[in-house]
Amino acid sequence: MGGIDRAAAILSAFDTTHRELTLAALVQRSGLPRSTAHRTADKMIRLGWLDKPDDRYRIGNRLFEISSLAPIRHELREAVLPFLQDLHHAARATVQLGVLDGTQILVVERISGHRPMPMLSQPGGTIPAYCSALGRAILAYSDPATVEKVLSAGLPPRTPRTLTSSVAILRELAAIPDQGWAVDREEGNIGVSCVAAPIFGPLGESVAALSVTGPSKLVRAERIGPAVRLAAAAASRAYSTRR
Repeated sequence: MGGIDRAAAILSAFDTTHRELTLAALVQRSGLPRSTAHRTADKMIRLGWLDKPDDRYRIGNRLFEISSLAPIRHELREAVLPFLQDLHHAARATVQLGVLDGTQILVVERISGHRPMPMLSQPGGTIPAYCSALGRAILAYSDPATVEKVLSAGLPPRTPRTLTSSVAILRELAAIPDQGWAVDREEGNIGVSCVAAPIFGPLGESVAALSVTGPSKLVRAERIGPAVRLAAAAASRAYSTRR
C-alpha cells in the first residue's frame, strides 16, 4: 500500500459521527497497523491534513481550504446560496443543498433553522438518496440506470415510515414532475419531514436539489412546496447562466 492509499485509509476513518479519533480508534477504523497509522498521521499533521490539539486526531484546516475549491462546492454553492438564504428566511426552517454522489446525497450546504436539529447531516456528510426528499428530487429526473443503481444498493428502513419497496419509491418519483417537489415524510427521522425540489443545469439535467427540513407539524408539503419549487427554479437559472 502506497503513501496515498495509507492517507486515504486514514481520512476514510472519519465521518460525521467520528469527527475526532484516538490513535487506537484510528487504527481500528482505518485497518492500518498501529505503527503505520501513527507514522502516516504524523506526516498528515505536518501537511495540515490532520490536526491533533490533544490526544485525538481530527481533520485539518488545510483539507477544508482545499475542499472549498472543488467545482461542485464552489460554483454550485456560489450560484445557489442567495436562494437558499431567501428560502431560509421565508420558511424559518433548516434549508439544505445536496448533490447525488453514487447512491448517497452529499450535503453541500446547510443553513440551520431556529430549532436545533442535530440529527441532520452537516455539509460534507451524506444521507441515503432513496429515502430523502433531496435524493428523490434528483432521481425523478435521472436516467433509469442511475435510479436502478440506487434502488439495487438496498433499501433498509431508517424509521417505521421509510419506504422500502422499489415499486413504492418509483411511484413517488413518478409523481414529482407534476407536483414540482419531492417529500420525505419522517422516513429518515421520526418527527422530521422534508420537501425538496431539483436544480437543473444548462442541458436540463438534474444536478442538485434544495430542501426545507423541520418538524413535521410545521413542514407541510402543500404549504412549503411552492416556495421550494420557486427557489429551485430561480437557482437553476442562476446556476445555468454561470456555466
